[in-house]
Amino acid sequence: MRAGMAAAVARPVAPAAGYATLREIEGRLKSIRNIEKITKTMKVVASTKLTRAQKAMTTSRAYGQTSNKVFESAETKPLDNGNKTLLVVCSSDKGLCGGIHSGMSRKVRSILLDAPNADLAVIGEKCKAQLSRSNGKNFVLSFAGAGKDIPTFADASAIADQISLLPTDYASIKIIYNSFINAGSYEATIQEAYSQEAIMQSANYSAFEIEDEALPNLREYALANSLYWALAEGHACEQSARQNAMDNASKNAGDMINKFQILYNRTRQAVITGELVEIITGAAASEN
Repeated sequence: MRAGMAAAVARPVAPAAGYATLREIEGRLKSIRNIEKITKTMKVVASTKLTRAQKAMTTSRAYGQTSNKVFESAETKPLDNGNKTLLVVCSSDKGLCGGIHSGMSRKVRSILLDAPNADLAVIGEKCKAQLSRSNGKNFVLSFAGAGKDIPTFADASAIADQISLLPTDYASIKIIYNSFINAGSYEATIQEAYSQEAIMQSANYSAFEIEDEALPNLREYALANSLYWALAEGHACEQSARQNAMDNASKNAGDMINKFQILYNRTRQAVITGELVEIITGAAASEN
């Protein structure tokens, strides 16, 4: 009698606890499988966008490199006249792409340690959010809506126009962006955009026979070229980093699914074993 009563009391408790655990594991498995589907889809999308971004990046390099060749031939150098430096940070509004934005923010912070009075013009909400917490007083300009599609020269020209309208006469403008190395790596890089005074004081400036009235237009056009190059390179790096991040996330989700599947099978086996033990114990108690 005592054995039968003990079995009757234990019978509803143990299976309930076991089934609750099984439902919890099954729910987690379902959510992880859904995440795996999403990350795999995002990887495919990023791969498709990366092909287009690399083509745009190749085109944009012609703009930036041509401007650089002109200034190299003119032997243009940044001025050190005591005026401020403007740092133009090229990021985007989108995340889920690894540490591509945080790496660039660290690069900017290291520059600001040597030039704490430098001003910041940030393209994209990601680096804006990161830098505003530590260097909010340096902000003079910010741009939202970046990274939705492949950058165009019109986008770069609009940004260059807003930078040119800033009231401060900067001695140097440094564009900070992620330079595309290959599909698996990138590097935060600084591109110099020279001021009008720096161009005028170039050693070989007279050889180009530039009219004084056209110099502001040349300076703004060169700034737009450099920004276009930087934005296109950064966009390609972002798509590459997102592809790698989603690939790693899919692999991690697959590993978690395997572990939870093993845990689910073991827990289910334990519940079945417990139920069999209870049935056998109850049958033996009834016979006694």
